[in-house]
Amino acid sequence: MKKQVLVYGSGRHTVPFLRYMAEATGKDRPNLCFIPTASGEDRDYINSFHEVCSQINVVPHVMSVWINSYDQKESFEEIISNMDAIVVGGGNTLNMLAIWKAQGIDIALKNAYDNGVVMGGGSAGSLCWFNGGTTDSRPKELSIVKGMSFIDKSHCPHYNSEKYRRPLYHENILSGKLSEGYACDDRSAIHFINEEVHTSVSLDADNHSYYVYLKDGEIVENCLPNSIIS
Repeated sequence: MKKQVLVYGSGRHTVPFLRYMAEATGKDRPNLCFIPTASGEDRDYINSFHEVCSQINVVPHVMSVWINSYDQKESFEEIISNMDAIVVGGGNTLNMLAIWKAQGIDIALKNAYDNGVVMGGGSAGSLCWFNGGTTDSRPKELSIVKGMSFIDKSHCPHYNSEKYRRPLYHENILSGKLSEGYACDDRSAIHFINEEVHTSVSLDADNHSYYVYLKDGEIVENCLPNSIIS
């Protein structure tokens, strides 16, 4: 079974990235589900998802975690397993993962991933698939959060847009707090198949994705070859 993840630096919905994810399913009109837990299910964010989906050939769904047993008769596992692709939004990574763990959503996502459902997202929605990275989910300063380790590398979103992200990511890899891993500028994405890089795509020539690792005590930053999509 082919296991796929598409991650990009910004949590903003874009037609090219969601179309790419939809095409990766191999379905003519796939079921695409947005999970906006990290934003507290922000209504404008959900509306922007529907707006983007109206421009591509998908059946859009939104999965809420603020539910009650009287009104919702489908389990989270059932909802997720019936999708062709899952896109996770940006926001508070730490809170999102805590809710998912409490509800068993992390396990449902892993089962779906192993069964070929395409996973993806940006910002918190990209960080969650890796073993760890830096997050602004706690007070005062950026800190480290552990992810679900679908891809056993670290990750850094917002690589070119938030000035503290890049140096802190390098520092954490140098100190051993984070493993080597992948970074994405806001408008760049990496498509993984079976935990290996399949390709990198960007929305313009100024945004890139990188593999960042330690060699002889120094940080090495390899810019991944990419294609521009629109």
